[in-house]
Amino acid sequence: MARRGRDEDLLMEDELTAAFLGDDDMPQAATPTDDPQPANNAPADEWDEDDAVPGQLAVDVYETKEKLVVKARTAGVNKHDLDVSIADNTLSIRGTLSAGNEEDVENYFVQECYWGEFSRSIALPVPVKEDEIEAVLKDGVLTISFTKLKQDTVKKIQIL
Repeated sequence: MARRGRDEDLLMEDELTAAFLGDDDMPQAATPTDDPQPANNAPADEWDEDDAVPGQLAVDVYETKEKLVVKARTAGVNKHDLDVSIADNTLSIRGTLSAGNEEDVENYFVQECYWGEFSRSIALPVPVKEDEIEAVLKDGVLTISFTKLKQDTVKKIQIL
């Protein structure tokens, strides 16, 4: 498994897969002559935007002594376009990232930004007080803080 160049210190995706699977287990890479296919494997001219999967929101989840905190980058999202809810100790964040008015666009030269619906559901790793939650959207970062439920010390269970 050779590296691709001196400037590329990280393993490429195929190389990383080969490191775990072995070269014989690797799926054959597409050659430049292969027709590119959208992610849903439909022919390029039949791919429908309605079949697109909503983007998945990247999050950081950590705890302090008293709080469980979830942070998500939501730059460009209006707080009125966010839906945050909790049920059965699972946090759900949904929203829409709008690119604005693009009616005059004739041709994209580069289109890397994700625009559209996104969502994320997270099973919270510790019990929280669902009635003590604070959500703040500031500088493009959504921060949701939960008060953790105090866990009693070890409770002895009597065997009958």
